[in-house]
Amino acid sequence: MEHVDCVVVGAGVIGLAVARALAQSGREVLLLEAESAIGTQTSARNSEVIHAGIYYAPGSLKARVCVRGKALLYAYCAERGVAHRACGKLIVATSPAQAAALHDIEARAQANGVNDLLRLTRAQAQALEPALACVAALYSPSTGIIDSRALMLSLLADLEAAGGVLALNSPLAQANIASDAINLIANDGTRLRARSVVNAAGLHAPALAARFVGLAHPQLPTPYYAKGSYFSLAGRSPFSHLIYPVPEASGLGVHLTLDLGGQARFGPDVQWVDRPDDLQVDPQRGGAFYAEVRKYWPGLADGALLPAYAGIRPKISGPGQPAADFCIQGPREHGVPGLVNLFGMESPGLTSCLAIGEQVAGLLQKI
Repeated sequence: MEHVDCVVVGAGVIGLAVARALAQSGREVLLLEAESAIGTQTSARNSEVIHAGIYYAPGSLKARVCVRGKALLYAYCAERGVAHRACGKLIVATSPAQAAALHDIEARAQANGVNDLLRLTRAQAQALEPALACVAALYSPSTGIIDSRALMLSLLADLEAAGGVLALNSPLAQANIASDAINLIANDGTRLRARSVVNAAGLHAPALAARFVGLAHPQLPTPYYAKGSYFSLAGRSPFSHLIYPVPEASGLGVHLTLDLGGQARFGPDVQWVDRPDDLQVDPQRGGAFYAEVRKYWPGLADGALLPAYAGIRPKISGPGQPAADFCIQGPREHGVPGLVNLFGMESPGLTSCLAIGEQVAGLLQKI
């Protein structure tokens, strides 16, 4: 049986950031990925937005690591030359009731340490975006977009420069918790003995944790799969900022986001599914997008939305339940030295990846 100091399971953006942080702290790190390439699942199927930290409950882990992660990520991208742009976001109210809700959003943002929001009148918002229809807006200048693939490749380069090793096509079958180590068994029969293990398997993290013999299963959350479909805009976008409706009880609305080439896309919506591999976009879902988008962009033409791609959010709260916080479950929670499980790593996971890596490395510092 081969002995290794630390194993990280899952080479999405968070697993890469965790492995990088551990390697740079002096740990011997092996990063295992079940697929044939890094970041092929949730990390490759999202909006690629650098979030400011506006909406999350004050004091929550999501709020803390998003705000911290945003600062780390902008600095990292500037240092490493990772393509990104702080394009800014407009949170738009299309009715007087929504305009009143902007005050609550601003107050929550300030409680999270986001102090750069600007209130805009309709005229001020339309001066920034002439095609926009609204009664008022909040401007978030620190919201941005990023090339997530370039980020992951940069994190991998850092990991390998610090002596870490990536092993692709390496799914785990089982883990057995011993008194002084965790014994891992791969699908091909390879056996590893690790002092520390980080379960960063994203959509599959709860299922993987359930295969850890010796870990109390009541500690494990129930996984839920929220599929989000995206539709791209045919032709040139009239917007240069991200456009987000004011969230309502019925949902978050349909967002307009941009890629670094200026291509506009809309979504994601929410569709609860039973499988994490249900990734086909149903073109019929696009019909509901038109009415929502036209609330803030009346000029959207019929037939302008094209099916693009879908992603699955790795949720640990289901339909009708309050949104769950990130769950970083370490030895204090489950009693197993050297084991950290990362559950519910949905948005703002991309923004928060460096802060999560920092936190996990801190949890395992003395193990």
